[in-house]
Amino acid sequence: MATIYPALIIEALTKVRYPGTGKNLAEAGMVGDDIRIDGKKVCFSLLFEKPNDPFIKSVVKAAETAILTYVDKEADIKGNIRAVTLQQPRPEPNKPLQGVKNIIAVSSGKGGVGKSTVAANLAVALARQGYRVGLLDADIFGPSLPKMFQVEDVRPCMTEAGGREWIEPAEKYGVKLLSIGFFVNKEDAVLWRGAMASNALKQLITEANWGELDYFLIDLPPGTSDIHLTLVQTVAVTGAIVVTTPQDVALADARKGAGMFMGDKVNVPVLGLIENMAWFTPAELPENRYYIFGKDGGKRLAEELNIPLLGQIPLVQSIREGGDAGYPVALKPNTVTGAAFRTLAENVAARTACRNERQASTERVQVAKK
Repeated sequence: MATIYPALIIEALTKVRYPGTGKNLAEAGMVGDDIRIDGKKVCFSLLFEKPNDPFIKSVVKAAETAILTYVDKEADIKGNIRAVTLQQPRPEPNKPLQGVKNIIAVSSGKGGVGKSTVAANLAVALARQGYRVGLLDADIFGPSLPKMFQVEDVRPCMTEAGGREWIEPAEKYGVKLLSIGFFVNKEDAVLWRGAMASNALKQLITEANWGELDYFLIDLPPGTSDIHLTLVQTVAVTGAIVVTTPQDVALADARKGAGMFMGDKVNVPVLGLIENMAWFTPAELPENRYYIFGKDGGKRLAEELNIPLLGQIPLVQSIREGGDAGYPVALKPNTVTGAAFRTLAENVAARTACRNERQASTERVQVAKK
């Protein structure tokens, strides 16, 4: 029996266009946040601006047909699509990640700076220090974490808890994992519009059985996009980490990325900056440092932005080899690279604890004033 995933529902609804705008339902933002799946039964809402919209019945009918055609011909969908208008309250989704203490976004201003490599090794390093860790690959268009953890063939199953079904994350090296790469053919490009990608991210966050976690790391796509806005609108992000390399081109984009989080529209604390590929160290000459991309560029940017420099990760061949082999170098704490990620994990934990204490202190003062 084929399993029905929320992401499949969203993908099917891209086949249905709203006649009023010509956009598909996902692109038009008409799919509610309340997709519920119980075996073959599928329920969700479609959002319309006006209660007298002449297209309501035809769009609902087309949506039912799309689910039966592109998802499962035996799906129990008829009569389970709710048409919601602005005059009705939008269905409230359950508050996600209630068992998660810290949600940390790992970001970069541009691609190619090793953000996913840093996220993977940071997750493993935190897990080795005894923390309960989850890692979400939110890079919808270029998922790489399945390969970095050697779980490319994993297809998550559904489990039942609290009267509903949940996507069960994979687990390896003590880290719970989910990626859009688990749900698509690894040879195929993901050709999704922004609205569909955002909805897929929501499902991976809110419909997964993450359980109790100390740290939930979210590996974001490079740059600034609606994926980032979706994240901060879906969950309360504890803070963001910006990854860069030392050269000026990367630093310029990292500055923009940090500025996005600190801006009024996002308003997420930046926990610090990580300088990746800070220097090249040959394996046979571990004490030698060659500053291929420039020296201390990340350190200078951190000082300019008045944020901590959480770590400087060297450019070492074993990091690349570990990522390709699905065995992160953080699993080898006694190596130069393993020690670098161990120190990084310690700094992230300390910075997070400091931020949480400052937040709690502010809340206590506000309560006292009342």
